[in-house]
Amino acid sequence: MLHVGLDLSRHRLDVRVLDDEGTSVAELKVAPEGPELRRLAGRYLGRGPVRAVIESMNGARFVHDTLELAGWDVEIADAVKVKGLAPLACKTDRIDAFVLAELSRRDLVPAIWLPDPGVRAQRERARFRLHLVQHRVQLKNRIHASLIAFGHACPTSDLFGVTGRGRLATLAFPEPWASDITACLELIDHLNDQITGIERDLRREGANHPYVPLLLTVPGISWI
Repeated sequence: MLHVGLDLSRHRLDVRVLDDEGTSVAELKVAPEGPELRRLAGRYLGRGPVRAVIESMNGARFVHDTLELAGWDVEIADAVKVKGLAPLACKTDRIDAFVLAELSRRDLVPAIWLPDPGVRAQRERARFRLHLVQHRVQLKNRIHASLIAFGHACPTSDLFGVTGRGRLATLAFPEPWASDITACLELIDHLNDQITGIERDLRREGANHPYVPLLLTVPGISWI
């Protein structure tokens, strides 16, 4: 079996290949892109099984999926635990790749569980919804701050409903605050449409999941 350590940076993937005895078979650098990764996997076809290790970080899942589809067995290692297992005073990408390959050879990889693509897609929808909601809250807070700055009491409990919008339109603000409020309201409407669409997708995809009714029995847990 070959053991491959993969150290990913923004523009390159440092690769170290060891055999079962710890002898270095290859040391190279490739671009972390689909064609280059498939070409890397093809170099070792017919040379027995290949086990590769890459630390958990942004982009690691793409490398994992691409090499697994090409026939490798790839594990994603917990970066903090790797550092605990192999603390180094002089830390470089080349050394990191060697350490990961050596951990594989010694069967000491602190591997993390990797969800399947369907679960990852659902997580991304939920995370992006949260991202949009946070932007919407910031815009609403700007409008509330403008009310306070110019001595206007909040005209209603729901400033952004139909009644609240109508009353907000009657309040006088100087420029550029008036234009800022108008722009904030337009952005809030756009975000509302985007959030509604994501929630519709989440409800459709998660409606029949057996965990949902059980989790909803927990106080403070909503369907999202």
